[in-house]
Amino acid sequence: MDGAMIRLMGLGILVSKTLVIGDLHIGYEEAMNKQGVLVPRVHFAMLRRALEELIEKTTPDTVIIAGDIKHEFGAVSEQEWRETLKIIDLITAKAKLILVKGNHDTILGPIAGKRIVEIKEHYLIKSVYICHGDKIPRDDDFKKAKTVIIGHEHPAITLRDGIKQETYKCFLKAEYGGKKLFVLPSFNFVSEGADITKKEFLSPFLKNASAIVPVVVHEGKEYSFGNSLKTEQSINF
Repeated sequence: MDGAMIRLMGLGILVSKTLVIGDLHIGYEEAMNKQGVLVPRVHFAMLRRALEELIEKTTPDTVIIAGDIKHEFGAVSEQEWRETLKIIDLITAKAKLILVKGNHDTILGPIAGKRIVEIKEHYLIKSVYICHGDKIPRDDDFKKAKTVIIGHEHPAITLRDGIKQETYKCFLKAEYGGKKLFVLPSFNFVSEGADITKKEFLSPFLKNASAIVPVVVHEGKEYSFGNSLKTEQSINF
C-alpha cells in the first residue's frame, strides 16, 4: 500500500519500520485529581509496560507519537514533566522519536528540548501522511499523500453478546477525499475511549469520511465490524 507496508499492531500502526501511536495523555490523573475527581495513578505503569511490549514486538527504527503525548493544555504539570521524560527516554533507547504536535501539546517544546526530540506538525513516510487529526491540513505533503493516519478521536466500540457487553479500543478505517484514512486508538489506559456508535465524531476528517469501518485488534487478530456504526455489534472472543 502506497509503497509502505501498513499493519495494525496492538494500539499502534506499523508503517514499514516506523511505529505510530497517539494520545498518551500523560498527566491525565493529576489533572482529574485537581478537579476533585479521584483517578487511581496506575496509568503510567500500564502505559510503560504496554509500550515496552509493543516496541519489543515491532522492533521499529522510528517511533512517531501522533499528538497529545501530554494532557494539560496551558501548562506542564509536575507529573507531565517527570513521566513524559521517562517515556521519551524509554523510546529513544530503542529507536528515533518524532513528536507530532496535538491540540493538547501547546506547551511541549520545553520537555522535548530537554532530550532534543523533534516536534513536527506532520510527518510523511513515502505517501503516508501522519498528523494529529484535529484539523484538516492544507500543505503540499497532504495533497500528494494517498494514506492518512490520525489520532485525536480515541475510538472505541461496545461489543455485545446477549446481556454481556464490553467496550474495546478500536481502529477506524475509512475513506477521506480519495485517500485511505486510519484512525488510531488512544494509547491511554485510564479510559477505553469514546464509543463511536453513541457519539458525534470530533475529528473533521471523520465528519466528512465515508466507508468507516471499526477494527478491534485482539490477541493479534483483526476483527472488522462493517461500515454501519448505528447498529449494535456482537462478537464472541
